[in-house]
Amino acid sequence: MNILLLGAPGSGKGTQSEFLCEKNNYIHLSTGDLFRKNIGNETELGVLAKSYINKGILVPDEVTNKMVEEYLKDNSDNVIFDGYPRNVEQAKELDKMLNSINKMLNCVVYLDIDDSVLIDRIVNRVVCPVCKRSYHLINRKPKVANKCDFDNADLQSREDDKLDKVSKRLETYNNQTKPLIDFYKDRLIKINANNKKPIEVYKDIIEALKK
Repeated sequence: MNILLLGAPGSGKGTQSEFLCEKNNYIHLSTGDLFRKNIGNETELGVLAKSYINKGILVPDEVTNKMVEEYLKDNSDNVIFDGYPRNVEQAKELDKMLNSINKMLNCVVYLDIDDSVLIDRIVNRVVCPVCKRSYHLINRKPKVANKCDFDNADLQSREDDKLDKVSKRLETYNNQTKPLIDFYKDRLIKINANNKKPIEVYKDIIEALKK
């Protein structure tokens, strides 16, 4: 089963991806990781993406789509899509890619959460630069302060998690990504993620997927 985790920045997509991968053998596809891998390996697509990033320009959809298409050649089952697609045009391309290899996006899990909760989550979030796991300084603390539980790396705040940038990210999400809720309405599972611990949200997701 291939799943898209859909939700605003800070809704918990990364954390739920971790749970699903660790407990159910899913494969996590994050466009951020995909960009870093291609850029680090200096692939043709990575070099092209870097040229846009270095200019402060968004990487065009066609470059992102091509990276995902290359990835799906080797990984097309039990994939969790996180951060892709970001807009309706990317969603249409993803359906075409999967159809071409006789696969499909089986369901879309939408993490529904209030903006006030999102802002709290984002500004209190820290991540491991090595394994990319995320923590919350109040609700999901690491076992040792400022250290990743898995590799002991120093945890960091993401630059775009600063308060002055959060509202802009939410505006972008509402304009570009939120329309996917309607696009995927025939395969959408809505999960209330307000004021719940991550493990509680995970259990709700698993129960919904069983149905």
